[in-house]
Amino acid sequence: MALDFTSIDFETANSSPASPCAVGLVKVRDGQIVDEFMAYFMPPQPHDYFNEGNIRIHGIKRSDVEDGHTWSEILPMMLAFIDGDVLVAHNATFDMGVLKAAAEAIFFELPKVHYGCSLLVSRKVYNLESYRLNAVAYAIGHEEFDHHDALADADACARIMIHAANRQGVEDLVALLASANQLVKALN
Repeated sequence: MALDFTSIDFETANSSPASPCAVGLVKVRDGQIVDEFMAYFMPPQPHDYFNEGNIRIHGIKRSDVEDGHTWSEILPMMLAFIDGDVLVAHNATFDMGVLKAAAEAIFFELPKVHYGCSLLVSRKVYNLESYRLNAVAYAIGHEEFDHHDALADADACARIMIHAANRQGVEDLVALLASANQLVKALN
Protein backbone atom coordinates (compact mmCIF):
# COMPACT_ATOMS: atom_id res chain seq x y z
CA MET A 1 0.00 0.00 0.00
CA ALA A 2 1.27 3.49 -0.82
CA LEU A 3 0.74 6.89 0.75
CA ASP A 4 -2.54 7.55 -1.12
CA PHE A 5 -5.37 9.78 0.16
CA THR A 6 -7.35 12.92 -0.59
CA SER A 7 -7.09 15.84 1.80
CA ILE A 8 -10.18 17.98 2.31
CA ASP A 9 -11.02 21.36 3.78
CA PHE A 10 -14.38 23.10 4.04
CA GLU A 11 -15.20 26.73 4.73
CA THR A 12 -18.67 27.39 6.15
CA ALA A 13 -21.03 30.33 5.75
CA ASN A 14 -22.11 30.31 9.39
CA SER A 15 -21.89 28.23 12.57
CA SER A 16 -24.05 25.43 11.17
CA PRO A 17 -22.05 22.40 10.02
CA ALA A 18 -24.57 22.15 7.16
CA SER A 19 -23.40 25.47 5.65
CA PRO A 20 -20.37 24.71 3.47
CA CYS A 21 -19.66 27.44 0.91
CA ALA A 22 -16.23 26.29 -0.30
CA VAL A 23 -14.32 23.04 -0.51
CA GLY A 24 -10.75 22.21 -1.44
CA LEU A 25 -9.53 18.71 -2.23
CA VAL A 26 -5.95 17.59 -2.89
CA LYS A 27 -5.21 14.08 -4.18
CA VAL A 28 -2.00 12.34 -3.08
CA ARG A 29 -0.58 9.28 -4.82
CA ASP A 30 2.61 7.54 -3.69
CA GLY A 31 3.36 10.46 -1.38
CA GLN A 32 3.09 13.07 -4.14
CA ILE A 33 0.42 15.69 -4.79
CA VAL A 34 -1.07 14.86 -8.17
CA ASP A 35 -4.41 16.68 -8.51
CA GLU A 36 -6.71 19.23 -6.91
CA PHE A 37 -10.36 20.29 -6.89
CA MET A 38 -11.74 23.61 -5.67
CA ALA A 39 -15.29 24.92 -5.63
CA TYR A 40 -17.27 27.82 -4.21
CA PHE A 41 -21.03 27.29 -3.96
CA MET A 42 -24.26 28.18 -2.19
CA PRO A 43 -24.86 26.22 1.00
CA PRO A 44 -28.07 24.19 1.24
CA GLN A 45 -31.20 25.90 2.56
CA PRO A 46 -32.01 26.83 5.29
CA HIS A 47 -28.28 27.01 6.15
CA ASP A 48 -27.49 29.50 3.38
CA TYR A 49 -27.06 32.70 5.41
CA PHE A 50 -23.58 34.23 5.72
CA ASN A 51 -22.39 35.23 9.19
CA GLU A 52 -20.09 38.28 9.46
CA GLY A 53 -17.67 36.34 11.67
CA ASN A 54 -17.25 33.60 9.07
CA ILE A 55 -16.86 36.17 6.30
CA ARG A 56 -14.06 37.84 8.29
CA ILE A 57 -12.26 34.49 8.50
CA HIS A 58 -12.46 33.33 4.88
CA GLY A 59 -13.67 36.38 2.93
CA ILE A 60 -16.47 34.55 1.10
CA LYS A 61 -19.70 36.54 0.84
CA ARG A 62 -23.14 35.51 -0.38
CA SER A 63 -22.66 37.68 -3.48
CA ASP A 64 -19.58 35.60 -4.37
CA VAL A 65 -21.58 32.37 -4.65
CA GLU A 66 -25.27 33.12 -5.10
CA ASP A 67 -25.21 33.00 -8.90
CA GLY A 68 -22.97 29.93 -9.08
CA HIS A 69 -23.21 26.26 -8.24
CA THR A 70 -25.21 24.86 -5.35
CA TRP A 71 -24.07 22.29 -2.81
CA SER A 72 -26.40 19.78 -4.50
CA GLU A 73 -24.42 20.21 -7.73
CA ILE A 74 -20.96 20.20 -6.11
CA LEU A 75 -21.35 17.17 -3.83
CA PRO A 76 -21.49 14.58 -6.68
CA MET A 77 -18.49 16.27 -8.37
CA MET A 78 -16.58 16.12 -5.08
CA LEU A 79 -17.36 12.46 -4.59
CA ALA A 80 -16.28 11.68 -8.16
CA PHE A 81 -12.95 13.41 -7.49
CA ILE A 82 -12.50 11.60 -4.15
CA ASP A 83 -13.30 8.28 -5.89
CA GLY A 84 -13.35 6.23 -2.70
CA ASP A 85 -10.09 7.58 -1.25
CA VAL A 86 -9.56 7.87 2.47
CA LEU A 87 -10.07 11.54 3.33
CA VAL A 88 -7.66 13.43 5.56
CA ALA A 89 -8.46 16.76 7.20
CA HIS A 90 -6.80 18.92 9.81
CA ASN A 91 -9.31 18.57 12.65
CA ALA A 92 -11.24 15.92 10.75
CA THR A 93 -14.09 16.01 13.26
CA PHE A 94 -15.06 19.43 11.88
CA ASP A 95 -14.77 18.61 8.17
CA MET A 96 -16.43 15.21 8.44
CA GLY A 97 -19.22 16.84 10.45
CA VAL A 98 -19.70 19.37 7.65
CA LEU A 99 -19.76 16.66 4.98
CA LYS A 100 -22.29 14.58 6.89
CA ALA A 101 -24.57 17.46 7.97
CA ALA A 102 -24.57 19.11 4.55
CA ALA A 103 -25.36 15.79 2.81
CA GLU A 104 -28.21 15.20 5.25
CA ALA A 105 -29.53 18.72 4.58
CA ILE A 106 -30.17 17.75 0.95
CA PHE A 107 -31.24 14.16 1.76
CA PHE A 108 -28.17 12.78 -0.02
CA GLU A 109 -26.99 9.34 1.05
CA LEU A 110 -23.20 9.39 1.18
CA PRO A 111 -21.25 6.34 0.06
CA LYS A 112 -18.91 4.77 2.61
CA VAL A 113 -16.46 7.47 3.65
CA HIS A 114 -13.30 6.74 5.61
CA TYR A 115 -11.01 9.36 7.08
CA GLY A 116 -7.98 10.24 9.18
CA CYS A 117 -6.89 13.41 10.96
CA SER A 118 -3.69 15.35 10.31
CA LEU A 119 -4.20 17.31 13.55
CA LEU A 120 -3.99 14.10 15.59
CA VAL A 121 -1.02 12.90 13.54
CA SER A 122 0.72 16.26 14.11
CA ARG A 123 0.25 16.01 17.87
CA LYS A 124 2.09 12.67 17.89
CA VAL A 125 4.79 13.44 15.31
CA TYR A 126 5.81 17.01 16.16
CA ASN A 127 6.62 18.87 19.36
CA LEU A 128 5.02 22.29 18.84
CA GLU A 129 3.40 24.97 20.96
CA SER A 130 0.38 25.05 18.64
CA TYR A 131 -1.05 22.42 16.35
CA ARG A 132 -3.25 24.77 14.34
CA LEU A 133 -2.97 24.11 10.62
CA ASN A 134 -0.89 27.20 9.88
CA ALA A 135 1.47 26.54 12.83
CA VAL A 136 2.15 22.96 11.72
CA ALA A 137 2.52 24.04 8.08
CA TYR A 138 5.06 26.69 9.09
CA ALA A 139 6.93 24.15 11.23
CA ILE A 140 7.41 21.83 8.22
CA GLY A 141 8.59 24.74 6.04
CA HIS A 142 5.33 25.37 4.16
CA GLU A 143 4.97 29.05 4.94
CA GLU A 144 3.52 30.55 1.78
CA PHE A 145 -0.17 29.75 1.77
CA ASP A 146 -3.45 31.60 2.13
CA HIS A 147 -4.80 30.21 5.40
CA HIS A 148 -8.61 29.80 5.37
CA ASP A 149 -8.67 29.36 1.60
CA ALA A 150 -10.15 25.86 1.25
CA LEU A 151 -7.74 24.69 -1.46
CA ALA A 152 -4.69 26.19 0.26
CA ASP A 153 -5.68 24.55 3.55
CA ALA A 154 -6.27 21.16 1.89
CA ASP A 155 -2.87 21.49 0.21
CA ALA A 156 -1.21 22.32 3.56
CA CYS A 157 -2.93 19.31 5.15
CA ALA A 158 -1.61 17.04 2.38
CA ARG A 159 1.92 18.42 2.78
CA ILE A 160 1.80 17.87 6.55
CA MET A 161 0.81 14.22 6.07
CA ILE A 162 3.53 13.66 3.46
CA HIS A 163 6.14 15.28 5.74
CA ALA A 164 4.93 13.29 8.75
CA ALA A 165 5.12 10.01 6.79
CA ASN A 166 8.69 10.79 5.75
CA ARG A 167 9.61 11.76 9.31
CA GLN A 168 8.08 8.55 10.69
CA GLY A 169 9.67 6.44 7.96
CA VAL A 170 6.36 4.97 6.81
CA GLU A 171 5.13 4.55 3.26
CA ASP A 172 1.37 4.26 3.59
CA LEU A 173 -1.51 6.05 5.26
CA VAL A 174 -2.52 3.17 7.55
CA ALA A 175 1.02 2.92 8.92
CA LEU A 176 1.23 6.69 9.37
CA LEU A 177 -2.04 6.77 11.28
CA ALA A 178 -0.95 3.77 13.35
CA SER A 179 2.32 5.56 14.22
CA ALA A 180 0.09 8.26 15.75
CA ASN A 181 -2.12 5.70 17.57
CA GLN A 182 -4.98 6.21 15.08
CA LEU A 183 -7.04 4.03 12.82
CA VAL A 184 -8.85 4.90 9.62
CA LYS A 185 -12.33 5.85 10.83
CA ALA A 186 -15.69 5.43 9.10
CA LEU A 187 -17.98 8.43 8.79
CA ASN A 188 -21.19 6.51 8.23
